[in-house]
Amino acid sequence: MSRALVLNASFEALCVVTSRRALMLILAEKAELVHATEGLFRSARACFPEPSVVRLAHYVKVPYQTRVALNRRAVFARDGHRCQYCGADAENIDHVVPRSRGGTHTWDNVVAACRACNARKEDRLLSEVGLTLRRPPYQPRERIWLLANGAIRPDWEPYLGAATSLTA
Repeated sequence: MSRALVLNASFEALCVVTSRRALMLILAEKAELVHATEGLFRSARACFPEPSVVRLAHYVKVPYQTRVALNRRAVFARDGHRCQYCGADAENIDHVVPRSRGGTHTWDNVVAACRACNARKEDRLLSEVGLTLRRPPYQPRERIWLLANGAIRPDWEPYLGAATSLTA
């Protein structure tokens, strides 16, 4: 099922919902259509464009900014599903400073890695293996790209701004 980006009344990205749910928000006059896809929803008497981006009619106060949880999916999304040592497709996560050597399980010590680089590095430091990081790991500040499972549609990018950037 297709998905739609929900914006606050201030055009701040809030969440991602199914396009069917977004259409229901529009029909209930709780949101307005900002951008539609080529798809259509049809009923017996009407035809509606499939929403891609909707904006809420009233401002919703977000109580707090949640922190992005450190997990495999989030690390892959942050690193673009690419090995941070060679650039190949990532299959594993790797601790830059191995936990056996006192490394922590934190955002600044975990990267996505391909199977070959992860096996080559094992429990050694980068200097011992001769590997270098393509980009230093960091804790993401924005979480909207995680809500989209790392797949941000091109028509959402103008509304996400800096959130689409996977660089620090």
